[in-house]
Amino acid sequence: MGKRLNVGIIGAGTMGAGIAQVAATAGCDVNLFDTSQGALSKAEASLEKVLSRLIEKGRIDQQEKERIQSNISYVNRLKDMAGADLTIEAIVENIDIKKQVFSELESYVCDDCIIASNTSSLSIASIASSLKKPERCIGIHFFNPAPLMKLVEVIPAVQTSEAVLQKSVEIISDWKKIVAVAKDTPGFIVNRVARPFYGEALRIYEEGIADFATIDWSMKNIGGFRMGPFELMDFIGNDVNYTVTESVFTAFYFDPRYKPAFTQKRYAEAGYLGRKSGKGFYNYDKNRRPIDMLDVTSSAVERSHAEQIFDRILIMLINEAADALFLNIASAEDIDNAMTKGVNYPKGLLAWADEIGIDNCVNTLDKLYNEYHEDRYRCSPLLRRMKRDNKTFF
Repeated sequence: MGKRLNVGIIGAGTMGAGIAQVAATAGCDVNLFDTSQGALSKAEASLEKVLSRLIEKGRIDQQEKERIQSNISYVNRLKDMAGADLTIEAIVENIDIKKQVFSELESYVCDDCIIASNTSSLSIASIASSLKKPERCIGIHFFNPAPLMKLVEVIPAVQTSEAVLQKSVEIISDWKKIVAVAKDTPGFIVNRVARPFYGEALRIYEEGIADFATIDWSMKNIGGFRMGPFELMDFIGNDVNYTVTESVFTAFYFDPRYKPAFTQKRYAEAGYLGRKSGKGFYNYDKNRRPIDMLDVTSSAVERSHAEQIFDRILIMLINEAADALFLNIASAEDIDNAMTKGVNYPKGLLAWADEIGIDNCVNTLDKLYNEYHEDRYRCSPLLRRMKRDNKTFF
C-alpha cells in the first residue's frame, strides 16, 4: 500500500488492545490511546504476555515479537492521532460519548483520515452525524479476541463515500482478515442473525420442553456447535447478552422475533451473570468450569428429543439469515462467512438450508406459526419464494 499506514486506536480495553496487535502485526505504525494510564499499562503488559506465549508455541520468534511491540506507541492525548490515516474507536457502547470523541478527534486528524467505530450494534449514520465530514465515517467491527477471530464486519453509513468503503475493505483484507460488508441496521450481520440461538433456546426452556443442559447437549452433539446457547450466554455474561438482545429488540421497533426472555432478565437481576460471577445457568468452580453440565458422553438425553430441539433452533437461525439476505443486509456469501468466521458456527446457515432442504425449512416454520400464531415464527418471504421456485442459495 506504499507508505506505512498510520493507525490510531481509541480505547485500550480488550478490543482496542487486540485491534492494535492486529494492525501492528500487519506492519502499521499504531498509536493506542486511552485517557487512563492504567489501561495503557495493562494493554502493554497483556501484549507482552500474548507474544511471549506465541514464542513458546513456536508461532513467532523473538525478533517478530520485538517488531510488533516496536510498532505500537501508547498515548494519552487524542491529539496524538494527528498523523493517522485510519482511526478505529473501541470505547464504551454509548452513542453520546462516541459522538463527543469523534467530534474532538476530527479537529486533530487530516481531511483524508478514515474515522471508524468498532461498535457492535449502534447506528453508524448517527455516529457519522457528529462529524463535519461524515462521508469519512464507517463501521469496522472486529470480534473478540481480535487477533484470533478471522471476521471483520465493515459497515458503511448512508453518508459513507464509496472510496472510504473500498479503502477500508482493502486495509482490513491486507490485515489478513475476512471482510463481510453489512448494511447499517441493528446488529449488522452476526448480532442480528444469532439472536435465535439464544432466544429460541430460552423459549424452549420456558415452555418446559427441556432444561439448560439438555438444550446445550442437543446443539453441541446433534448440531456440532462448539458451545451450547446457555454455556455461551454464561461465557458472554447474562447482563451483557440480555442488554444486546434488548437493544436489538428496541431498535427493530419491538419485532417479536427479537423479544428478550424473562428468564435471562431475572438471572441478570439476581447477579447470576455466568462464569464471571461463579453462577449463571450453570454453577462454576474456582477455575470457571461448569460443574453441572451434561457430559458429552451422557446418555441422559433421548436422541429424538435432542434432534427436535436442534431442528427448531436451527430453522429459526436459517429464517433469520434468509431474512437478512431478503432485506439486502449482506450477500449470501458474507452472511455465511460472518456466522462461520465470526461466531464459529459449524456451517453457514444458508448452505445448511440448502442441505436440509428449503421445503423442510418452510414447512417447519409454518408448523410453528400454526401452533403458536405468533409473528416470531413468520417465514421469511425469501424462503417461501425459493420453495415455490424450487431454488437454492448456492
